[in-house]
Amino acid sequence: MSLSDGGGYGGEPGGPDTGGQTRTRLPDGGGDTYGSGRRPRTGFSSRNLITVVGVVVLLIAAIAFANRGGDGKGSSDGTAKDAEAQSTAPTGTKPVEGKNGGIATGFAKTEQGAQSAAANYAVALNSDGMYTKDRRHEIVTTVYAPSVVAARESDLDKAYGDPGFLGRIGLKPDGRAPEGSMFVSRANPVGTKVEKFSGATAKVSVWYSALFGIAGAASKNPVAEGWYTNTFDLQWIDGDWKITGFTQKDGPAPVGRDQAASSAEEMSKAVQGFGGFTYAR
Repeated sequence: MSLSDGGGYGGEPGGPDTGGQTRTRLPDGGGDTYGSGRRPRTGFSSRNLITVVGVVVLLIAAIAFANRGGDGKGSSDGTAKDAEAQSTAPTGTKPVEGKNGGIATGFAKTEQGAQSAAANYAVALNSDGMYTKDRRHEIVTTVYAPSVVAARESDLDKAYGDPGFLGRIGLKPDGRAPEGSMFVSRANPVGTKVEKFSGATAKVSVWYSALFGIAGAASKNPVAEGWYTNTFDLQWIDGDWKITGFTQKDGPAPVGRDQAASSAEEMSKAVQGFGGFTYAR
């Protein structure tokens, strides 16, 4: 649509035909030899005015549509295409305020609450705290259902407390990093997906990237990135979501960009300077 259709912004198509005669302007009058003054320019013609009004109406409608946002519902034909596209969109609900040992708690008994719980639990279970016994037990007690805490603590103590395993990843037998270096283990959730939900139980998958390794000049295991998906079985217990079981698989992993790796000092400063998030939808 052109705003200049029909002669531009209010200009007349042309003046009257003088038939080749010369017009003479009299000194004491505003008229010409034809007995009337030339009609002054009056701004927009009616046709152009209608065009401009139409453009304004279309712009207002477009802005209103863009600001409306998704409502998380499916498409009008009953398919799940739109709902899937909105599966990880923010809801506007305020993040949880409760914390237990630094781990977010007090999630809503909704699909969004289950997703928030799963994302935060993925962060806790992939943190460096899992490599020291006391902190590991605190994390397990917070995120797991009471009925499975004892079994999970036993299994995880065997895995994370194995001196051979800790030595292979560059840690001391007590789970600490060597002097002059920093151990990095951090999960960064990218998205969540509800696999099943039935009110008091839920199955939620969390896709995340993970930073893992030793940042130090003499490190044989520098900090590297990996991609994983954890699927949590959750149960609503005593006013919050708790884990009853989970599985993990590799990926999906994107193609890595051709970026120069940061130095051990830069990585250490980044881990110390950039705190983690409380994930809520």
